[in-house]
Amino acid sequence: MDHYFASSSKLREFFEANKNDFESTLLDEAVNVKNKITEILKIGNINLVNNAHQLTVYIINSEDNELKRFAKKEGIAWATHSLELSFKLEWVQAIRRTLWTFIHKYYDLSNQYTSNDFFTLEAQINTRVDIFLNEFFISYSTYKDSLIHAQKELVENLSVPIIPINSHVSILPLIGSIDMNRISILKEKVLAEVSNLRIQTLIMDLSGLANMEQVVISEFLTVIDGISLMGCSTVLTGLRKEVAIDITHLGIKFNSETKVLGTLQQALGEYL
Repeated sequence: MDHYFASSSKLREFFEANKNDFESTLLDEAVNVKNKITEILKIGNINLVNNAHQLTVYIINSEDNELKRFAKKEGIAWATHSLELSFKLEWVQAIRRTLWTFIHKYYDLSNQYTSNDFFTLEAQINTRVDIFLNEFFISYSTYKDSLIHAQKELVENLSVPIIPINSHVSILPLIGSIDMNRISILKEKVLAEVSNLRIQTLIMDLSGLANMEQVVISEFLTVIDGISLMGCSTVLTGLRKEVAIDITHLGIKFNSETKVLGTLQQALGEYL
């Protein structure tokens, strides 16, 4: 162990002196990744070759804290730009193989190789490569999950865009189609915003609504009833003919506190 630490500076000097050969060997080892280096640099500003040299320095110098920080940073970068994990795995394994190739060359030239050296190096270097991979994948997974959660919240908020127009009146323009998943989000978000914003009148503009499944219409009415229970009146505008026909066929009636107007402009003229 002591011998390894004593020789690590010389080993580092050897790698630095043979930097170009190291890169060449590494690229030969990373068959699939070498054609992606420019693309990865362009997409995520990630220089794989420079990062390989940096990783090698951390491993040889036994800089474990820096190694872990580097792995976490790499994990976040790859997750942010949705880069393929298979490329990262192949690249790191190519670094491992190249690292051992040059360690073997170093000891052949130095004539100081002993079995103790090998077992010490094997334990320390392979362990550090594995630590890097472990920290990288944990960081990647954690950050990716955070991104997915944030994107999900963004989509949910965009699907229920409540727009306050004064202290008591807000507009909810509904666009596209509404299925059971969206009506569930709608119910949760609308009731929460009515409470948070203290909305007294919510104008729900349906003119951009493509269609509403019949099974969803009943759930939509429960949203309106929930709004009413919270002391907020609902104004529906732009109700499309197809939706109106489905509501009529189902025999569903709005509660007495729900007002229906032809257009959003009518509602704005009346409530502003």
